[in-house]
Amino acid sequence: MSLLARLEKNKTGGPVMGESSPRSLTAAKKDPYEQLKNNVHKKIIDELKDIAIEEENQDILGAKIEEMVIRILDADGEPIPRADRLRIAKEISDDSIAFGPITSLLRDAEITEVMVNGPADVYVEKNGKIIKTDVHFRDNNHVMHIIDKIVTPLGRRIDESMPMVDARLPDGSRVNAIIPPLALNGPTITIRKFFKDPLSVDDLINLGTLTPQIADFLEACVKSRLNVLVSGGTGSGKTTTLNVLSSFIPDDERIVTIEDAAEIQLRQEHVITLESRPPNIEGKGAITIRDLVRNALRMRPDRIVVGEVRSGEALDMLQAMNTGHDGSLTTGHANSPRDMLARLETMVLMAGMELPVKAIREQISSAIDLIIHQSRMRDGSRKITHITEVQGMEGDIIVLQNIYIYNQRGADSGKFIATGIRPKFLWRLEACGINLPFEIFDPSIL
Repeated sequence: MSLLARLEKNKTGGPVMGESSPRSLTAAKKDPYEQLKNNVHKKIIDELKDIAIEEENQDILGAKIEEMVIRILDADGEPIPRADRLRIAKEISDDSIAFGPITSLLRDAEITEVMVNGPADVYVEKNGKIIKTDVHFRDNNHVMHIIDKIVTPLGRRIDESMPMVDARLPDGSRVNAIIPPLALNGPTITIRKFFKDPLSVDDLINLGTLTPQIADFLEACVKSRLNVLVSGGTGSGKTTTLNVLSSFIPDDERIVTIEDAAEIQLRQEHVITLESRPPNIEGKGAITIRDLVRNALRMRPDRIVVGEVRSGEALDMLQAMNTGHDGSLTTGHANSPRDMLARLETMVLMAGMELPVKAIREQISSAIDLIIHQSRMRDGSRKITHITEVQGMEGDIIVLQNIYIYNQRGADSGKFIATGIRPKFLWRLEACGINLPFEIFDPSIL
């Protein structure tokens, strides 16, 4: 969409909500300069018709629009405080080429999540705590305008016939949007921000997510091509941990990543990124994660990294792990390592295959080598609470053995503990030339 088209669209706040929306007239605080801003918009559009502007550099373009706004305000001669002039210029620029009122929040490196609960309520997560901000939108249509700016470049849509969408920002931040009639508070946006520079294993150690000994163990497991599943609840840091694990993959291996909305940040050179596609307006053309997993098997991958398994693709992932594609990585939602296995069983059944439970469990126990379970603690920090080996089957039960656990000692304290048990797959590490010292499993070391 051209700059002029964006500016024209922004004058009315973007797409108009249908009348079936229960709160389509919901508005936030009234800006006393709203009419003035609309008038300035019109003048800027008129000026830009005769000016050639390169849109590639958003910072230069934004600064140019801000200068134009200030010049127009000065020419009008209306007495407006300097702070308000700068605010008006910034808001017009952000609405035109960025993401409106939440632009400053997205640029704040300390904010990890932005939550828009309708036009009047905007929250952020900062240092693990949720805080309400004084940021607001004009009304529901203003929020819809920002959602449309996010999803349209990706070929996705959101309207009353399809009121939910997953998308991503240009920097890789994950976006979920849901609108009326499903969202009664008005259009709702949830943005999970990602660092411009992905967190390294040293960053996770400094944050207390794991210890140096555990990091060495996980690095050895990834380099030895063990199949690893990262489990945890929403916001527990699964994708961040997956990114760190992926950084241990050697540079000479071919990696295929598969996601709903691309957010895995790999630094290796030989990476192919695949992203699912929702159905078009006619309900056709959808490409699912399961389709992409099947296709990835024909792409000669050394590693397959699936952002998250949610349904039938779990069966294809397990079959890939069991047919020579060692070293695969994925994540899944669960409350514990044992719960993760139960969820995998359910997801395999969602593939439509009428398999006996024992056969499914044999597939799981043969495919998965290690489960890393992560939790978000009460103080907002993220901890790896279990590193659990999948040892095989005993009768109809999958045998799990904890290698490391995080022992909670009160509301805001705890300690990482090695169980003292050496994993059965240690021979696979040694076969790859990786010899871990015995002390790494010593309970007294951590």
